[in-house]
Amino acid sequence: MIINNPAVPNLPKGPREYSNRFIDQFANALRLYFNQLQNITQTLLGPKGGQYLQYPYGAFFDTDDQTAASTTVAYPITINSTAISNGVSIQNASEITVEQEGIYNIQFRVQLSNDDASPQDIDIWFRQNGTDVANSNTRFGLAARKGPSDPFHTVGTVNLLLELAVNDYVQLVWRTTDLDARIEEYAAGTSPTRPEIPSIIVTVTFVSGI
Repeated sequence: MIINNPAVPNLPKGPREYSNRFIDQFANALRLYFNQLQNITQTLLGPKGGQYLQYPYGAFFDTDDQTAASTTVAYPITINSTAISNGVSIQNASEITVEQEGIYNIQFRVQLSNDDASPQDIDIWFRQNGTDVANSNTRFGLAARKGPSDPFHTVGTVNLLLELAVNDYVQLVWRTTDLDARIEEYAAGTSPTRPEIPSIIVTVTFVSGI
C-alpha cells in the first residue's frame, strides 16, 4: 500500500446569495478531504503503521586493520563500507554525517586485538564536529597475547545518544597504550564457512526530533 498526501481541496467561491447547491458542493469537497486524512491517520496509527514511516538510519563497517603509529596520538576510526542508509552517510572516511536534525542512537562494535606479551588498553570515544564529547570515553582492557602468533582478541561495544543538527558529524576516535594493540579485521573463515569480521561496525538510529 502507498500512502498519498491528499491535495488541499479547491473550494468553490461562495455566491452572494444563499445557494443550497453551493453548500452541497462545499460540504462534499471538505468531506472528501477529511475522509482522506482520516484514512491516512488510521493507517499510520494501526499495528503496522510503522512500515509507512521513514526515519534516518545507517549501518556501516570497515574491512581494514587499523593500527596506530604512536601511543600519544588520537586516531579517528575509519569506516569504508555502507550496508544500508537513509539520510546518514560517511564523509571523509570517518565522519558519520546526518541530513536531518534530531536525537540519534549511535552504537559501535569494534574488534580489538593485542599481539603484545603484556596486557594493554585501548580507549575509544566520540567526537562531534571535531570536538570531543564529554564523558564519552570507554577503556577496553586487553589481556596479553596467547602466543607469538596468537594474539588476544575481544569485542568492545558502546552506544550513545547524541543531539545532532543538520550536517553535523560524529567520529569514533581511539588511542592505544602499545602499537601491537589494534583494531583488527579477520578474513572470512572456512570449516565451517563463516563471514568476514569487520574491524568496526557502526549503526545509527534516529530516536526523536529535537
